[in-house]
Amino acid sequence: MIAGLRAAGVEVSECHAPLWTGIEDRVQVASGRWLGLSFLKRVLSAYKQLLVNYVALDKDYDVMVLGYPGQLDILVARVLTWLRRKPLVLDLFMSIYLIAVERELATKSPLSIKLLRWLESLACRLPDLLICDTQAYAAWHQYTHRVRPEKFRLVPTGADDRLFKPAALVDPSPTDKFKVLYYGTYIPNHGVETIIQAANLLKDKPDILFELIGEGPAKATAQSLAGRYALNNVIFTGWLEQDALLEKIVQAGLMLGVFGVTPQSLMTIQNKIYESLAMAKPLVTGDSTTVQEALTDRIHAYLVERANPTALAEAIEVLHGNRELRRTLSSQGYAHYQRYFTVERIGSVFKRHLIELVGRAAPQPGKSHESGQKFF
Repeated sequence: MIAGLRAAGVEVSECHAPLWTGIEDRVQVASGRWLGLSFLKRVLSAYKQLLVNYVALDKDYDVMVLGYPGQLDILVARVLTWLRRKPLVLDLFMSIYLIAVERELATKSPLSIKLLRWLESLACRLPDLLICDTQAYAAWHQYTHRVRPEKFRLVPTGADDRLFKPAALVDPSPTDKFKVLYYGTYIPNHGVETIIQAANLLKDKPDILFELIGEGPAKATAQSLAGRYALNNVIFTGWLEQDALLEKIVQAGLMLGVFGVTPQSLMTIQNKIYESLAMAKPLVTGDSTTVQEALTDRIHAYLVERANPTALAEAIEVLHGNRELRRTLSSQGYAHYQRYFTVERIGSVFKRHLIELVGRAAPQPGKSHESGQKFF
């Protein structure tokens, strides 16, 4: 999104100080480690560095955009923008409260869950504008945190076309396997169990090979399930460096999206979906109202019922044997991506929302905000 704003002609100054070492670090802290002295020291050190960086920028700006997971930084950001009389935007991207609920952190630390909900509710009230990627996610925040609908604007997540570029449609030779590729984290959102069960239904198709790339809390469960089925058509691969992952996608005959039925999975469109479109790869993913608002079944992607291994297996078998349908998904999916989800496209949408806010928050007769914007 930062790259998109810059591509749209916006001057963006970045101010950041590291606090987290990764997703699992956040999960552990939310599970109760935030009460410890060591985490408090980390927070104080990070904010000290952040304020030093903020002062050192020595630049005026029109609006501050607080990136994900900005729910934790909302108080500091709001004070800084009040002092300069500037509007504040929060990119919600994902609900840290909902993530905690779906990872069952309430059983580990009920106090943490209550604190996260209060903090996220506050984070939705203090900014002047809130950014979500889908209407369903915006509606969830409106209902859960009692936020006025007019505070929300939509910017699709999209994919970084500086990295994810079109690849040739793969037609395996008679001696090659038809490679079905999944990559991501092993969490309930993604429904990896459904993929394993679909692989079991297709284990008598020796020319179809599944590869699952990534790590996560449910990976051991997925591997155990594959072992119980005695599957020889499934390969588990750990996290790969970016170039290696891109090469795997290039070699794949078919990409897999997400098949989970958690609220977050149903309300969002995950990165891997946009990235598959950006690389012009045929894609199978779980159906939902949110997905249907962005993609057309059998045109941009092949949509199947979620948590339904039979439906997924049938879709893979159909696409394996139907080159023309794969070609349609590849070409139409990529054209759709170019039209709506490139870095430049999402930057233009985001810029339009910010210009609207700046003009509303601090109108200055005779001064145009259409050029020379400085967003922070």
